Amino acid sequence: MTWKRFKTPVKAIVILAVVALSLWAALPVQKKIRLGLDLEGGTTLLLQLYPTAELSQITPQIVQQTVMIIQNRINGLGVTEPTISKVGGNRIEVDIPRMSNPEEAERLIKQEAVLEFKIVPPDVAAAATQYQQLEKQPGITKAQKAVAERYLNQTAYDLSGPVVYSGKDLKGAQPSYTQQGGSPIVLFQTKDPMAFGRLTAANVGKPLGIFLDRRFVSAPTIDSAIYSSGEITGQFTQEDTILLANELNAGALPAKIRIINKEVIGPTLGRIDLVKSLWAGLFGLGLVLLFMIVAYRLPGFLADLALALYVAVMLAIISVSGATLTLPSIAGFVLSIGMAVDANVLIFERIKEELWNGKTLRAAVRVGFQRAFTAVFDSHFTTIVGAGVLFMLGTGTVKGFAFTLFWGTVVSLLTAVFATRFFVDLLVDNDLVTAPAFYGVKADEVGIFSKSAAEAKP
Repeated sequence: MTWKRFKTPVKAIVILAVVALSLWAALPVQKKIRLGLDLEGGTTLLLQLYPTAELSQITPQIVQQTVMIIQNRINGLGVTEPTISKVGGNRIEVDIPRMSNPEEAERLIKQEAVLEFKIVPPDVAAAATQYQQLEKQPGITKAQKAVAERYLNQTAYDLSGPVVYSGKDLKGAQPSYTQQGGSPIVLFQTKDPMAFGRLTAANVGKPLGIFLDRRFVSAPTIDSAIYSSGEITGQFTQEDTILLANELNAGALPAKIRIINKEVIGPTLGRIDLVKSLWAGLFGLGLVLLFMIVAYRLPGFLADLALALYVAVMLAIISVSGATLTLPSIAGFVLSIGMAVDANVLIFERIKEELWNGKTLRAAVRVGFQRAFTAVFDSHFTTIVGAGVLFMLGTGTVKGFAFTLFWGTVVSLLTAVFATRFFVDLLVDNDLVTAPAFYGVKADEVGIFSKSAAEAKP
């Protein structure tokens, strides 16, 4: 009895909270949602990694090292939020927004990684370490990020001493743990133990700066002379040691890189595609909203309200997840709107059938939602499974389509079953609108099925 009394206010509060959180997460849309290159313009490069005489196969570790190197180099160009992702087992896709001239990016990607060691003044090492920590803070401003990038990419290198050791002379590095305490560390091995031993013996107590493509990586203090192998200790997490080991190994990356596909989309063409896709989506959405009102009267209008809730939640999901909105993902978004409408059509048609069978409006709503749920759930579940498989196995823009279709179908199921039901119950249970005509059934059509069945009996 208590739940029936508070059911409506609780559901109303939940829906209002979902709307408020969704709007807070998604607005302003132009700042919260990232557009893909097909809508914003830019350059897409597809890279293929090939084995060499020294490398028999491309391992996930080699791919990850390559991704890290490319990330550092593209960031050095000053472009906005490049997207670098693995494609399959030996390919990498590089998306650079708002960059119509890819020659500089190609040059940086193709050149050999350069790992250098320098003796760094203590104040420079301390400042560089502080800027690294500043980069990781979520509230950093663009101005602060620019200062940190400039210091890490160039200033620290210029203020340090000459190059005393090269990455070509480093045999390898691995993340590990100390024997006592199990603290994360990095182990490394040298190709010329005597040279590295003389270097470290002459600079005990000084920071040894590690620079990858002139960018500051780390500056561990030399505690004693190091010959064939050594370890780098510090306030590391496990992720830090994996990243540092990858950076040390990246100086002599053995895999060959070849650009096998290049696509350049100008900002004007991307803007045209964005405008056309938005107009197409709005036009389609408008037709759907109008159809629901014309065909189903008041329930259609309530379904339109639930559809507006659906759009707000989907924009919030895209914003919070950091997903990139592309033309295929917009297609998945629109398709999932169709799934939401399809669910409401099944429910409202079932309600009309119950009214034709002679049930009261309240009973028709309750039974209509119950009996339509199986068909609604089955149609949505199959689409969700298909979209999930497509996301796991697909690549590139296919993932964008699958992502919006997956979450759009999930959200459409929830809004159709719960949000629309809440709006309809709010009117019916409180006897606000009870005329059958508002639900698509004329007054003289109520019970027509049961009357026909009675007349058919001998």
